[in-house]
Amino acid sequence: MTLSLDYATLSDVGRVRRNNEDSAYAGPHLLLLADGMGGAAAGEVASAAAVQVIRRLDTPEIGGEDMIEALAGAVHRANERLSELVEEDPEREGMGSTVTALMFDGKQLGLAHLGDSRAYRMRDGVLYQLSHDHTFVQSLVDEGRISQEEAFTHPHRNLILRVLDGRPDSDPDLEILDVRAGDRLMLCSDGLPDYVSDEVIAASMASGTPDSVVVELITHALEAGSNDNVTCVVADVVETEPASGVQPQLVGAAAELAQGSTGRGEPTVAIRTGGSGHGGGGHGGHGAGLDPEELRYAPRPPKRFPWLRRIAVLVIILGLIGGGGWFAYSWTQKQYYVGSDGDYVAIFKGVEADLPGIDLSKVYERQSLQVDKLPTYSREQVEGNIQADNLAGARSIVAELQQTAAECAAKTKPTPTPTPKPSTPPVSKPPVSKPPVTTPVVRPSTTPTSPGSTATPDNPDDCDGVR
Repeated sequence: MTLSLDYATLSDVGRVRRNNEDSAYAGPHLLLLADGMGGAAAGEVASAAAVQVIRRLDTPEIGGEDMIEALAGAVHRANERLSELVEEDPEREGMGSTVTALMFDGKQLGLAHLGDSRAYRMRDGVLYQLSHDHTFVQSLVDEGRISQEEAFTHPHRNLILRVLDGRPDSDPDLEILDVRAGDRLMLCSDGLPDYVSDEVIAASMASGTPDSVVVELITHALEAGSNDNVTCVVADVVETEPASGVQPQLVGAAAELAQGSTGRGEPTVAIRTGGSGHGGGGHGGHGAGLDPEELRYAPRPPKRFPWLRRIAVLVIILGLIGGGGWFAYSWTQKQYYVGSDGDYVAIFKGVEADLPGIDLSKVYERQSLQVDKLPTYSREQVEGNIQADNLAGARSIVAELQQTAAECAAKTKPTPTPTPKPSTPPVSKPPVSKPPVTTPVVRPSTTPTSPGSTATPDNPDDCDGVR
């Protein structure tokens, strides 16, 4: 069995405010309400833009679980639209809107909710709130710190914690709900439940047609002293053809601003210019020129001077990059290594790196030790740079190289050749008869030393290549 919606919607600017920041839409497959906020930040533009985007879901082609995905995507696109409007006109920075939508496929409902507007269902005479308020006071109720009765009169009951405002964290609550013939659905802005009790709302919804119910509910809100815009959407779930027909109904700011004109703020500015001296019947605070809607953003105050923030963010990023670069450069200047500076051994400060236009090392101490006085192995080490832990380590490496050069110099020094003495003429003596003496035969060494030869090192390879 396919069900239908018999619907009606109505919006009233209220007895205090001169401009309507609420927008609502009712159609065969979609009930939608958006309450704009931000005071001078064009709340009516925000609610109208949200409704104009999300109303496209009023189609029979989407049903079942697909309604959740469709609602999430539509709210996301509406959020992007608000972001675009702020980019077009920075004066709109801080505007926002609630969103409460019921999508209907003839068998069940898809709910999307963000903010403090509400969705109700009356079934068998019992009123039930389908949505959950995203407010500071509701969080106190959820935590058990105050009762629901205390929340009704709490001075901060209008402070919103989550709202559609163009920021990337504006995610709605999403839910699939059952529906049956005889159910009565109602969406409303906070101008109704903030001033009218659930008992009075339930009594008004218990009888009458959708048209008569929206009128009665708004009348109750105005008589209770509501200083806000008041908007209601009421729909009956029926098995027959709806008495209201299938023509969509659009009310509030979305109807006042021409379709497609949500990119301009002129209507909003004109209305507010003439509203600075409006009378409201003794509601304190308005005489000081403070728009109560601005108070709803207390947890998230409107931004000021966005270009200054962008510059500040850029400066911080550049500062982090510069700070990181300076830290890296400072680290390089605490490093030392031993290398060659021309023909001499030197201690370098920094690190060897081939960076265009940047010199990360310089000669710290030039030594008197010539590179050519080192053996091949040590010379190649110096020419390839010998890394040191610190300056003391570099000096220790130089001392070892100097010792190696000195040892090689000593091993390769020539041995002087002894000068022969002049011969003395022999003196003739009479022969003396002696017994024969056996003289041991001394064999020559295997390596004869010829006059003028030099000493050979113990290990010729140790000082190979010394020049």
